[in-house]
Amino acid sequence: MRFLVMVRATDDTEAGAMPSEELITAMGNYNEELVRAGVLLAAEGLQPSARGARVRFDGERRDVIDGPFAEARELIAGFWLFQVRSLDEAIEWVKRAPNPCPGECYIEIRQVFEADDFGAEFTPEARAQEERMRAAVAARQ
Repeated sequence: MRFLVMVRATDDTEAGAMPSEELITAMGNYNEELVRAGVLLAAEGLQPSARGARVRFDGERRDVIDGPFAEARELIAGFWLFQVRSLDEAIEWVKRAPNPCPGECYIEIRQVFEADDFGAEFTPEARAQEERMRAAVAARQ
């Protein structure tokens, strides 16, 4: 099972505050532990929403909305992608993480859909296309 582990933004992360040397070291050590355990697939921090954009879809219409966005606590400041056996295991790994923000911080854990989750609508042709795409991406890494 794969889980996207999202660090919720705070007013500090949205202001562009950089982590301390101590936090960078602690996160590096934690990420190395995840790698050694075979759990970590990806991990990245995100720039503040002021440097981003949203694209709003409404039928055929596309509207671009430039950041910053309101409600920092609803935004994502960074993420990990874990591969573990269960939600409980993902939770246990997250509980071992250093607090990524000074003070209160939320980390959300969401399971990633797998091919089998889509049922019959995910046709053999769509599965083959997905496999070709994943192979091409893997070959570039």
